[in-house]
Amino acid sequence: MHGTGMTPPGGTGPLPHHDGSALHAPGHADLGAEIRLRLRVPAGWGQASKVWLRSIHDGEPRYDPASSLGEADGWVWWEAATAVTNPVARYRFLLEVPAGAAGDCGADGAGTGAEAGGSLRYWSLNAQGLFSRDVSDYADFRLTTFRPAPEWLRRGTMYQIFPDRFARSASAPGPARQVPDWAVPCSWDDTPVEGAGPQTPYQYYGGDLRGITERLDHIQALGADVIYLTPFFPARSNHRYDAATFSCVDPLLGGDEALVELVEAAHARGLRVIGDLTANHSGAAHEWFRRALADPASEEAGYYYFNAEHTEYEAWYGVPSLPKLNWASRGLREKFVLDDDSPVARWLRPPFNLDGWRIDVGNMTGRLGGTDLNQDVARLIADRVRSINPDAALLAEATNDAAPDFSGEHWHGAMTYSNFTRPLWSWLAGDARHVNFFGTPLPGPNRTGAEDFLATHLDLASAFSWDVRQQNMNALNSHDTARAATAMIDGGQRLGALLMFTLPGVPVLFAGDEFGLTGDNGEFSRTPMPWNDPGRIPADLRADYAALSALRREQPALTGGGVRWLYAHGDVLAFVRETAQSAVLVVVARAGAGVRLAPGALADTQLAALGRPPAYATARVSVTLSPDTATDRETGTDTEADRETGTGRAPELEASTAQIRADGAARSALICTLGPAAAAWVLPGTRVPAPQS
Repeated sequence: MHGTGMTPPGGTGPLPHHDGSALHAPGHADLGAEIRLRLRVPAGWGQASKVWLRSIHDGEPRYDPASSLGEADGWVWWEAATAVTNPVARYRFLLEVPAGAAGDCGADGAGTGAEAGGSLRYWSLNAQGLFSRDVSDYADFRLTTFRPAPEWLRRGTMYQIFPDRFARSASAPGPARQVPDWAVPCSWDDTPVEGAGPQTPYQYYGGDLRGITERLDHIQALGADVIYLTPFFPARSNHRYDAATFSCVDPLLGGDEALVELVEAAHARGLRVIGDLTANHSGAAHEWFRRALADPASEEAGYYYFNAEHTEYEAWYGVPSLPKLNWASRGLREKFVLDDDSPVARWLRPPFNLDGWRIDVGNMTGRLGGTDLNQDVARLIADRVRSINPDAALLAEATNDAAPDFSGEHWHGAMTYSNFTRPLWSWLAGDARHVNFFGTPLPGPNRTGAEDFLATHLDLASAFSWDVRQQNMNALNSHDTARAATAMIDGGQRLGALLMFTLPGVPVLFAGDEFGLTGDNGEFSRTPMPWNDPGRIPADLRADYAALSALRREQPALTGGGVRWLYAHGDVLAFVRETAQSAVLVVVARAGAGVRLAPGALADTQLAALGRPPAYATARVSVTLSPDTATDRETGTDTEADRETGTGRAPELEASTAQIRADGAARSALICTLGPAAAAWVLPGTRVPAPQS
């Protein structure tokens, strides 16, 4: 099995392809509407004799025949119509192909010939790939009728800030400042306690919201336009996920006035600001919980889960400072969501005007044992948020397989690590064996090949609708994880950053990524920003992030285009993002390697564009094109290895040049690197056959 439209390593060429982008689908539909969906089949793969669209209506599959639209640039396009019966329209394609036409190489790259029996072969194409057998409906393509997310979220670049560690404002108290009784005061240059020691939640550095306002130039220079603040409510920890109240901004951060100033200053620059809200739990010091604990007969006692004797209570992961909220309580729903001064509503209104929320541990909210109110809570919060500001963003954390909870009806997207961050860490894994690998018992990322990255990515992304995939948060790391620079090979953060900015999803920088900060777990990764200490900057990546955010901003293919995988094997990943107007080819190699883009993978005009320098490159990348499209060219940036060899060519290039020159009719390309490298080229768009009169 390979990803949709992917070229098998060493195989015969690209495979049939469909995704939810505008080239193939309407993107959004109204309930009851008729929609038209397109599939394309590479001419070199095999001539499909029939194609059907298999769609699910009220739980029952239906097959609608597709008609051929003709051929363009080596692809035969098919189109089928169906009605949108349900809020989530699920579908796949069934292809009938004469045995042998596409049977020389199966979806797994193995020879099949006619052993399947008969003169016809049948293939199913879903969001996970191409199969010669029946498969579960779980990975069917999905198109939804729900209100689309705000465009600014889909097109944005997010910058996550842990306020205590970002910056102290010019007006912040000096070294003699008073600190709360829970805090362990630290100077800005102190190193956080490594590991999960008893002091880690209490080390207090004194960053504040005005410090963020004073650094908006820095954030904007990186190209970020969405600021995501971890909690700003008063609490008894530096992370503030144990809110003592939701009614005000922590005075240690500057109070309500400082938040108003930050949001107003950000909005004046065209930036958005979203907050972080814990709907799963409060802090044990919260006014609701104190009343609940003191009086079993109080209304607030119903906001939490107590035993019959009122001596024990449920808490997040059993942590006593984080008592779990009971969403069966009508009073809690009023206080937390529906009231005008509720935490969900108040901070979205003037004078604060937040642009949305990220909901902490959204996957656990409303769930306990046999009780599952998760989607009820999501609906309640979403309806309230959109009643106040229809253009607000609503994201939720779900660190596991998030797709079942993210239809797009409530949460616009997920902060999840399963489909991007975790497999990327495994593919780019370095030799640090002490890295916390997302809470698993492993001593660090298990190193895998590119084919495993892609299989994992498709497995855990395929059940999202196309809309939700584009709004999921793609992060190399966060405040809850080790730093990518520690987990990955030398230079791996730059390779991963290109993937983060070019795959579907919202790229997320955690403050300090631009300085290559390190850390082997979430607590140790929350290092204060090295504003005035160049010695604490392992790698200045500000120019890289600025260039990548500009590329994403300038290329519509990167914020709305389809994704078609071209190669994933060993040390190399390659894919193209596509629209009718333009496309972007991305190649990432974790070591010196060469990849041949098979004939038909790109159109002639796209191959010719590879003769130009890439729009972004981390090191020299050599491109050899077939002689009928261009002569050999080398593009990219010199590396030390290039200068030492004086050739700029990897050994794979020399070994394959004669073969590729002899294959002039193939119109293929060989892309090689001398070492770890990543590059992106802007190409002409993908043509669709002109409508026939």
